[in-house]
Amino acid sequence: MVELINHGVYLLDGQQIVPQKEGLPSPDEAREQTIAYSILRAHEVGKSADSKMHIRFDAMMSHDITYVGIIQTARASGLEEFPLPYAMTNCHNSLCAVGGTINEDDHIFGLSAAKKYGGIYVPANLAVIHQYAREAMTKCGNMILGSDSHTRYGSLGNMGVGEGGGELVKQLLRNTWDINPPQVVLVWLEGKPKKGIGPHDVAISLVKATFESGFVKNKVLEFAGPGVKNLPIDFRNGIDIMTTETTCLSSIWVTDDEVKHHYELHNRPQDYRELRPGKVAYYDAMIRIDLSTQESMIALPFHPSNAYTIHELQEHPQEILQKIEAEGRKKYGDKVTIDLMSKIHDGGVYADQGIIAGCSGGTYDNLSEAAAILDNQSIGNDFFTMSAYPQSAPVSLAIQRSGIAQTLTEAGVVLKPAFCGPCFGAGDVPGNDCFSIRHTTRNFPNREGSKPGQGQISWVALMDARSIAASAANGGRLTAATDVDYTDNYGPYKYDGRIYEHRVFNGFGKADPNYELRYGPNIKDWPHMFPMMDNMLLELAAVIHDPVTTTDELIPSGETSSYRSNPLKLSEFALSRRVPEYVGIAKRIQQEDHERRDGKTPQHVLEALKKVGASDKDTSFGSCVFANKPGDGSAREQAASCQKVLGGDANICYEYATKRYRSNCINWGIVPFTIAPDTPFDYVAGDMVFVPGIRKAMEEGKEEIDAQVITKDGVKPIHLFFNNLGKAEREVLMAGCLMNYYAGKK
Repeated sequence: MVELINHGVYLLDGQQIVPQKEGLPSPDEAREQTIAYSILRAHEVGKSADSKMHIRFDAMMSHDITYVGIIQTARASGLEEFPLPYAMTNCHNSLCAVGGTINEDDHIFGLSAAKKYGGIYVPANLAVIHQYAREAMTKCGNMILGSDSHTRYGSLGNMGVGEGGGELVKQLLRNTWDINPPQVVLVWLEGKPKKGIGPHDVAISLVKATFESGFVKNKVLEFAGPGVKNLPIDFRNGIDIMTTETTCLSSIWVTDDEVKHHYELHNRPQDYRELRPGKVAYYDAMIRIDLSTQESMIALPFHPSNAYTIHELQEHPQEILQKIEAEGRKKYGDKVTIDLMSKIHDGGVYADQGIIAGCSGGTYDNLSEAAAILDNQSIGNDFFTMSAYPQSAPVSLAIQRSGIAQTLTEAGVVLKPAFCGPCFGAGDVPGNDCFSIRHTTRNFPNREGSKPGQGQISWVALMDARSIAASAANGGRLTAATDVDYTDNYGPYKYDGRIYEHRVFNGFGKADPNYELRYGPNIKDWPHMFPMMDNMLLELAAVIHDPVTTTDELIPSGETSSYRSNPLKLSEFALSRRVPEYVGIAKRIQQEDHERRDGKTPQHVLEALKKVGASDKDTSFGSCVFANKPGDGSAREQAASCQKVLGGDANICYEYATKRYRSNCINWGIVPFTIAPDTPFDYVAGDMVFVPGIRKAMEEGKEEIDAQVITKDGVKPIHLFFNNLGKAEREVLMAGCLMNYYAGKK
């Protein structure tokens, strides 16, 4: 189904793939002929003196987990007016059951900010962030920056990038997104999907093929090939949104009449233009996908790449599910009772819950085909339950008018408004030890809302809406949609945007500087953060040797979302579901640093400094987290800001899972140290790392430094790297955080 070709190829006239050979332009020259580079170059600002691309975006997107912190940071840094269209949706904190008035207070703040600074405000339950972008914000050839990792609109000819809030603050202050010129990978689509195959099937196969090896990490995926024309827009969007799970940087597709029709349907024909690679385009690698051979897929816990065909799982259920149980026991030990084997009975594997939701699942086409499969069927009146969330009010209107909503409701599916909650554990949380099949974006540990530290565990698998519906029709028994017969007669999507005209506040270009921001009692300013000193003493507050540490483990999603606007309150949840003792340790270290600054340095800190011949007068003292590969998943900057609020000065790892998490660390003044792959790290929480001359090394542009680990058994050398930092990034780190950096420029 998916073939990886790990060498460069040329694409001639957008049709013929050839290897590198004499007579063709150099790779560097021909890479400029890709769609990706034509868009990136058009958005560069000035000439680069450091070999990086310095990009300004056309528009930005945030939701209500992130926009308060972004605006508060930008305001503290001198923000006067939004210089580009900035849409703030309210699709994550739409439920107000947790935290009293907190969530709605954030929404009120968002609307007041849109009025004051000239923003676009999309009220709660009107649309999930990425569907609003598709319907109202994208343009062919444009770039959109979003504070959500799934900011992907390449299928509509618009490059989308998901980053942490600090990068959005830079754009609000007319600075740039700085990146190394990325490699571009050609994703060549061939064939036509079989009936019953949906976008999640293709996306899960793509993630399975690329994630573990890092085949496309920090690269741009460019989709082309004869198979593109066989995919409707919703199908393309569904694949595209999931490219985030490959750890690629961004994505872009060729555009055609199908894309043109999308813009015409949404009353924006002027925003379409044809995008094609140039006459001779070079790609650093290639992925070939034969859509005609695609099977119905399931991604089992605990990652979208842990994928099998549904038929494989049906044939070998015990063998496969025992592997998942073993992984769960390895991860959680005796904290939870694990019993996935009970899902095997009556000759099949049974789920307890089905969910179709969010930016990937709640599309018109997905709901239409699910309804066709469930026509005159029932999900039953036993333990199996099912919910569906249309991804916007216009989609909801369309499924009501077409009869889709009636069919789903009659079958027993509960329809809910546009909301991202099921993707991160704030809606339809499964019961303990229950197995949920979902057309959503992720199935990381804790992502669905369970709390293993409190004895709760849920199991989430990703499947396409079609196979979820087929399984629901069988009372939850896992069933591939390719194995059922159905006819979809509901007709194409008919967009009606009047609800946006009536309810969305569009204030871009109409800022009112005299308008007062409206604060709820939970919305707090950032605490003071200190600049980098000459030397750095770090105490390890958490040591994690998991292969990958996700942002959901660094700062849990779900009910913690209610405290996103309160840095001190939110920091109490840092690593709470992975290393519960971390917060207490970090707070103690932070307090000891405050004592040092007051001239009352704790004795054990003085003794550690004495061992390396250093003084407490020119040496900071902060906490540090070690993890093998941290930062996979969400773009939420809180994964880094919470560490900083608790006094974190650095992270150490072998590599960062994503650019966005590393960028978040930098913007919050956390030095992103790495160590060589063959360097053993057998130290424990409580050990210290002394980094002499770190500020001077930053100033001089060095990229590595000799440090020392102070343990109870003595002092040992360690070599740290902090490479690929731009001049501005070094200045941010030395200032202590992005806010300090901007304050110093006033």
